[in-house]
Amino acid sequence: MGLIVQQKALQAAAGLQGLLPIIRKRDRDLFDQVRRAMNSVVLNIAEAEVNDAGTARARFASACGSAKEVRAGLQLAAAYGYIGPPIGKARHRAR
Repeated sequence: MGLIVQQKALQAAAGLQGLLPIIRKRDRDLFDQVRRAMNSVVLNIAEAEVNDAGTARARFASACGSAKEVRAGLQLAAAYGYIGPPIGKARHRAR
């Protein structure tokens, strides 16, 4: 059946579908970093599901770190003006 967190991670990956091509056009390195980090989230969660408790904990910790890396990559893309600000965040204008 799979873990709920795995399903959520796959939904997050699907949510990047529209943003990644935009980032890729402007910054191939950032695109690659974000894409690889998202892959790592999904794959580490999948691996954790079949590991013993100690190893699973390490895989979940790796997935968490990679998720934070994805978030930071998207924040960078927004800061560079490649994509809009995250939902719920207003872009500050210089006065």
